[in-house]
Amino acid sequence: MTQTLPRFSTGIPGLDTVFGGGFVEGASYIVQGQPGAGKTILGNQIAFATAAAGKKVLYVTLLAETHDRLFQSLSTLSFFEKDRLGSNIVYVSVFQTLAKEGLGAVVDLLRKETKRQGASLIVFDGLLNARDRAETDLDVKTFVAEVQSQAAFVGCTVLFLTSAGVHDDSPEHTMVDGVLELHDELVGVRTVRRLRARKSRGSAALGGYHQYEISNEGISVFPRIEAALHTPSAIDKPDPKPLRSGIEGFDEITGGGLPQGSITLLIGPSGCGKTSFGLNFLSASSREEPGLHFGFYESPERLLLKASALGLDLKGNVESEEVEILWQPLTENLIDKMAYRLLDAVSARGVKRLFIDSLGGFERAAVHPPRLVEFFAALTNELRAMGVTAVGTWELRDLFASGVAAPGPEISSLLDNLIMMRQVEIRSEYKRVLSVLKIRDQSFQAAPQEVYIDGHGLAIRGQFEQATGISTGLAKPLEA
Repeated sequence: MTQTLPRFSTGIPGLDTVFGGGFVEGASYIVQGQPGAGKTILGNQIAFATAAAGKKVLYVTLLAETHDRLFQSLSTLSFFEKDRLGSNIVYVSVFQTLAKEGLGAVVDLLRKETKRQGASLIVFDGLLNARDRAETDLDVKTFVAEVQSQAAFVGCTVLFLTSAGVHDDSPEHTMVDGVLELHDELVGVRTVRRLRARKSRGSAALGGYHQYEISNEGISVFPRIEAALHTPSAIDKPDPKPLRSGIEGFDEITGGGLPQGSITLLIGPSGCGKTSFGLNFLSASSREEPGLHFGFYESPERLLLKASALGLDLKGNVESEEVEILWQPLTENLIDKMAYRLLDAVSARGVKRLFIDSLGGFERAAVHPPRLVEFFAALTNELRAMGVTAVGTWELRDLFASGVAAPGPEISSLLDNLIMMRQVEIRSEYKRVLSVLKIRDQSFQAAPQEVYIDGHGLAIRGQFEQATGISTGLAKPLEA
């Protein structure tokens, strides 16, 4: 039978997921990265989380920095609890011992403190200094082995923090059970923090890079969604009954509305009515079908004002908790952080109607754009599994061009429904037109439809060519 190794939580959001459930109890790990990457914050955050769970922690420093200076820096972080110092968490400096007496004396001191404190976790901050005092690789191996043996004797987990870029064939790597790398990189003009589990003995860790951030809460990790959710968290159970759209005339041309649990992409240039479509869709929300607006461009106040101009009581929907508005300004964002924020909001309220305005906000946040297909595949699969009927928008660059291009290679194939909205000039007057290009498992009318937007919301008033006697030239296949 397969054995499950006992684990303990790191207390860092997302890091347990990267390591397949947390750190293995009694194992040893190296945390490495350049200065400023967050190693000391990570070590202390894990230490305080362990202490909060009622366990003892021994934090050993080989740094010249005083503990008072360290505590001053940590006091700005919410996880720092001064009352735990000296009780659940004991800080010991071995800098002078190392400088005067060498590695052997440090090992002896650790042996005494480990036994005296009865610690469940040892954080060793400053492995680089120990390596510098070692004369040979054998000395490094001996030092790490002795620290590990002491920890194993009392069932301790050990974290070695180091600023050195430890190579795969280094003596430290061969001795420990796991290696966590922290990177602080400049990508274009912005700084991006990424971590990687290079080694994880006895664990099915998530490979590759995962973004993290440092805030007043400490470190938060956002595992790549396509790795963490490579298969949906639940079984997709599609409902054949369509969901009413809340848009006058739309349900009649789509076989009753949008398929429940489907993902719809609404494409079109600026000003064609995409946001108005979404607000009408959300206006049909109820306590039985909660709605969520997840947007990048307009603040909640501006959205409520726009809805009011359309004759929609979205403010009433918000006040009655039938609709929630989440706004993330289109500035510097982390793509996976936004995905988890979206999924958490859906899960928290059991959202059934979701409007994302727009998917381009995720694209702008992607540090590595080639992963977008996999990212959207994981996100849409999870939304379907959660029973969400989602409408997302995508901005077309040209206002009046007749050619239509899909938002990205293979992305359109991940979606269930495709709807195009355009503006055409007829006798010196601009008309809005909607064309249904694809509806999953339902019959629909493909002919372009004329769209009206007034004080009563967005409505479809019949086939455009029948109403005007003029061909729009828009019934063309979507280009990949």
